Amino acid sequence: MELPWWLPFGRVPEIAASELWEILGHLPSLLVLDVRTPAEFAGGHVPGAVNLPLTSLASRLGPPFLDPARRVVAVCLTGHRSVAAVRLLCRRSFQASQLAGGMMAWRAERLPEERMPRGTRL
Repeated sequence: MELPWWLPFGRVPEIAASELWEILGHLPSLLVLDVRTPAEFAGGHVPGAVNLPLTSLASRLGPPFLDPARRVVAVCLTGHRSVAAVRLLCRRSFQASQLAGGMMAWRAERLPEERMPRGTRL
């Protein structure tokens, strides 16, 4: 039985935080898609990431928002919301994976983060 795309359970392709950091500068077509809320995103995100909350993802798949030709790495806080995002993206023919462990894993490795200036509206 196929799980509904929105369930935050199950396994999807993953990439480790250190591996993502290594390829960020070498794979310019890679899209890091942060599926957290705008407030969470503003508090710190993977450098170069684009914020598209999971609640809006299904309605914004495809051009001009997302290009199916680009590889996508979905990011959330702990790796639960990104499971649903990757499942939906894969069902729509995107090459997608999630950041294993989410931003918690990224932060545990002390990798760089970008933050939005205070008062910035997304």
